[in-house]
Amino acid sequence: MPRRAAVVLLLLLPLLGVSEDLAVAGTPDPRPQVSAEPLAGRVVVIDPGHQLGNHNFPRRINRPVPAGGFTKPCNTTGTATDGGYPEATLAWQVSRLVAARLRELGATVHLTRQSNRQDRWGPCVDERGRAGNATSSRPGADLKLSVHADGSYAAGARGFHVIAPPDRAPWTADIHRPSMRLASSVKAGLQSRRFGVATYTAGGDGIDVRSDLATLNLSDVPTVMVELGNMRRASEARVMTSPAGRARYAHGLVSGVRRFLS
Repeated sequence: MPRRAAVVLLLLLPLLGVSEDLAVAGTPDPRPQVSAEPLAGRVVVIDPGHQLGNHNFPRRINRPVPAGGFTKPCNTTGTATDGGYPEATLAWQVSRLVAARLRELGATVHLTRQSNRQDRWGPCVDERGRAGNATSSRPGADLKLSVHADGSYAAGARGFHVIAPPDRAPWTADIHRPSMRLASSVKAGLQSRRFGVATYTAGGDGIDVRSDLATLNLSDVPTVMVELGNMRRASEARVMTSPAGRARYAHGLVSGVRRFLS
């Protein structure tokens, strides 16, 4: 290339958005690149609460299972809106939206159940509690998020709350602090989507600590359970039964997961 033409090309490179080093020397652009998959390498467990067919298998879901120093029934039927929209279906639909978005961001996502059907039940809460724990063949997940909704008849009961495990040896003392941080992140994520904290839980700050939940007690990774709102409140039921409303919940949960992982 003639010297004069080469000089003109070098002057034009910045205007064309091309790195001079890359064009001339064939070396990589030294400027930092933004990853298209910010959650690459992360592992997230999503636990959609209950199962649509639990009510068809009373003997199986009432069987006692380990729950962290005591036993509890394998599972429950969950609640529903006054119009009959089940908690299991809400949890399933929101969880699938969350899982899809996290996968787009590069995360590996595992769901504790793979269907929402009348002819299925479980899995039991002890299995859900152990989901994501490290085994001899794989490391533990980065976090676990259990998705539920409430069915309170208390006057004026509305809003979401996030439940974290206590500092209770030997069960959850090791995950209490990171789980509290996860709870704060999920709370912030839902608030960023204009969801209000629950008016009917202890403390009134949207975060509760409970020692009676096997899903939390049996976990070895940071874990929270989120009650997305009160299904018995008409205004919240309208949000939960609409695709746009469920998408809002999912966006809030994804935002919470990203806050925690970053």
